[in-house]
Amino acid sequence: MNKLHISKQKQIIHLLVEGNSLRSTSRIVDVSINTVTKLLVDVGRACALYQDKTLVNLNCKRIQVDEIWSFCYSKQKNTAEDKKGQFGYGDVWTWTAICADTKLVPSWLVANRDVESANIFISDLADRLTNKIQLTSDGLKTYLEAIENAFGSNIDYSMLVKIYGNSSECIGTSKRTIAGSPNEKHVNTSFVERQNLTMRMCMRRFTRSTNGFSKKVENHEYAIALHFMYYNFGRIHKTLKVTPAMEAGITNHIWSLEEIISLIGMIN
Repeated sequence: MNKLHISKQKQIIHLLVEGNSLRSTSRIVDVSINTVTKLLVDVGRACALYQDKTLVNLNCKRIQVDEIWSFCYSKQKNTAEDKKGQFGYGDVWTWTAICADTKLVPSWLVANRDVESANIFISDLADRLTNKIQLTSDGLKTYLEAIENAFGSNIDYSMLVKIYGNSSECIGTSKRTIAGSPNEKHVNTSFVERQNLTMRMCMRRFTRSTNGFSKKVENHEYAIALHFMYYNFGRIHKTLKVTPAMEAGITNHIWSLEEIISLIGMIN
């Protein structure tokens, strides 16, 4: 990748974080798709490692969590018999957390949507926080055990459960206090659901009804790590007027694409 000029690398990364597919990026920049894929893998791996080390000792007060669906290799119903049951073939879920105040995404996990994955995700989130928090999730029952295991009684936790009518349309919500004394006016999942929309708009492999899905779950994970690196450190949040990482006091400036790309050298 050293042979590829930094201007080309910037262009590739910029196109990827703005929602272009690998193939469209290769056509626009006039490089091979293998070149685009290798840069995504290298930068994505570096972004994952950097954020894992940096997003710690966070003073968040209100956290929202959710899961977003995607698939790799093929849709679940089309998965070959010899691939069924193997992670990375068919349904893949991304668990995400967002700080309601700074809009920082401190933790995410690409995994199944089961009890084991919930425990891994919530445990990682808890390890990154320094304060007692108020947490809101949807009605997924796997959160109950995971949050109790990770936080014990040191949390104010509510579920926001959606109520569906006969036509499968959401007709209302129910707020359920699970632990502690959560402030009812802050019991919502609007920020994390908006983050789900941002993911679908900014990562081609999350766009529904296209052939831009990931063929390898590892590349899926690298694309998500790159997305959150750019979202947390490199993109100004319209409401905050700064990046989430700046608002959270993790950095004092907006990261350029060159800085993000330079992380490759920091881990090699």
